[in-house]
Amino acid sequence: MSMGQDASSDRAARLVALMGRVALADREAFDQLYRATSATLFGVVLRINRDRSQAEEVLQEVFIAVWRQAASFDAHQGQPLTWLTSLARHRAIDSLRRLATQPSTISSFGHLDEDGGPNADGEDDLLVHMPSLTPGPLDLLDDASRAHSLQLCMASLSGEQRSSLALTYYQGLSHAEVADHMSQPLGTVKSWVRRGLQSLRSCLDRAAGLIASMEKAA
Repeated sequence: MSMGQDASSDRAARLVALMGRVALADREAFDQLYRATSATLFGVVLRINRDRSQAEEVLQEVFIAVWRQAASFDAHQGQPLTWLTSLARHRAIDSLRRLATQPSTISSFGHLDEDGGPNADGEDDLLVHMPSLTPGPLDLLDDASRAHSLQLCMASLSGEQRSSLALTYYQGLSHAEVADHMSQPLGTVKSWVRRGLQSLRSCLDRAAGLIASMEKAA
């Protein structure tokens, strides 16, 4: 076996170990996995979605999905980088589908002159030369934790409260429109929204306190 094959095998084994630890909610392993693979996965995403800012958002989605789905990775079925690359590719393709109906109004192509400045006469992709604004792995993990907490807290509400909050804040309906949609009195809907928000706020405050306590103890 060549030195290159040895290095590749060692890297694969390290990634397998990291994936196993991430599946057990190991934040340090998640940070190491991000540092070891983010550049490669960003390249995969950027080749599909050439808008750098959108590609950075997709990369965030990829690692949030990794944190949530790491337990589904099976080292006996394939290499970890293959699994991660497939996840990144699918997320990037999904991002293009979401944007299929949105007009593109800004061109990212130009030419970099000798001083590194843009020149519109050329055809270089200027976004490739822009500094990355991608959040770090712990930022992504915090986003995932907040999203998971919100999901759990929403599940603790009554069905009426969840529905009224979703229609009000996710679909942008007024209280009167929500009442009409749910065939309920306006006062009842307002009560559901108010009590739902109060319960949601209390639940999220408790979740934030728990996360802070766990971080201090770590």
